[in-house]
Amino acid sequence: MTKNLNVVIVGAGQAGFQAAASLRQAGFDGSVVLIGDEPRIPYDRPPLSKTFLTGEIELEKLWLRPEAFYRDQRIELEIGESVTSIDRQTRHVECASGRKVSYDQLVLATGARFRPLPVPGAGLEGVLPLRTLADAEALRTRLAGAREAVVIGAGFIGLEFAAVTRNAGVRVHIVEMMQNPMERVVSRETSRYFTQVHRRWGSDVLLGTRVTRILGERRVTGVETSDGRKLSADLVLIGIGVRPNTEIAAAAGLTVDNGILVDQNLATADPAIFAIGDCANFPSRFAAGRCRLESIQNAVDQGAAAAAAIIGKPEPYDKVPWFWSEQADLRLQIAGNAVGHDRAVLRGDPDSHSFSVFFFRGGVLTGVESINRPTDHVVARRLLAVDPRLSPEQAADLNFDLRAHTADVFRREVA
Repeated sequence: MTKNLNVVIVGAGQAGFQAAASLRQAGFDGSVVLIGDEPRIPYDRPPLSKTFLTGEIELEKLWLRPEAFYRDQRIELEIGESVTSIDRQTRHVECASGRKVSYDQLVLATGARFRPLPVPGAGLEGVLPLRTLADAEALRTRLAGAREAVVIGAGFIGLEFAAVTRNAGVRVHIVEMMQNPMERVVSRETSRYFTQVHRRWGSDVLLGTRVTRILGERRVTGVETSDGRKLSADLVLIGIGVRPNTEIAAAAGLTVDNGILVDQNLATADPAIFAIGDCANFPSRFAAGRCRLESIQNAVDQGAAAAAAIIGKPEPYDKVPWFWSEQADLRLQIAGNAVGHDRAVLRGDPDSHSFSVFFFRGGVLTGVESINRPTDHVVARRLLAVDPRLSPEQAADLNFDLRAHTADVFRREVA
């Protein structure tokens, strides 16, 4: 099976790792080279903003697989090495070290990097992002001695960090330029709930507010906001989003638009090159067009899909997108997409901290956001994958058996 094929994977995050592992699992017998620019073997990212920060898990628990796995699976792992260019004519990549690696099939899993904050003082000591393991290690060290923190950006990472920091006894200010936290990924209903929760936990939540300057000389002492406030801080987290790493793709002449453009099989315009994970912009029925997703589910599923295409078993990528965020004792789970909905239906009571919001467009279920209701989340994923045949009235009725309904839908599909 494709015995003499050389596959090079650029990026050793979750997507790149999964592509390499899936190739071997499928019986691929050619060479697999996995190149990552961080000086660590591939690791799990979600714990970085949660249990790793608190010290509940240590470094060795983060590895996706131990080092022996790569030797046993004949995956040539090049860590601490970055790819600087792609030569599509001769089919090789060039690394910063000067090494050239030939490929028959190239997988770009270059991920994304944190978006810097363009204000004076952003380079002061104590001002940090949270994207990599090195970032998390630095934050964990500083968190131990912090008294007051400012979180700039109320996305998943910012709010997860805020919850951990507040629970550690640190006073927290959350500054968000949008009118609602997590506005890019959740509905207004869910966003308002998390605003209230973080305020109840004791965090100062400032919405519709920008940071205009970070204060201090060598080390951070606070931030200044667009409404003239000065907030004290000995630790500042920058969490205003990420940028996909598309530079080497663009330089090689591949089409880039909020990610590297790929088709339904995750191939670029060059059939020898795939793009997966956070850096890929792909067609999706759940987005009513194209989208770029930053999620573990998407990285894992696309890694497996790219491997299948390489071994000659391509299938259009059509997985239900799902995400999660853990903030203190709350677990937010999202299935599908709420963007463009024309009706939102509540199931459960927000005051009980266990409820879901079901979203419909033209009477058709498009997404579900669940807080501490894992059954609703599982049901939503199954329905969206097969047939979202659920009415708004059924979704709102707590006496309506969602699990039985889903089982009936699957029986009809099989029949």
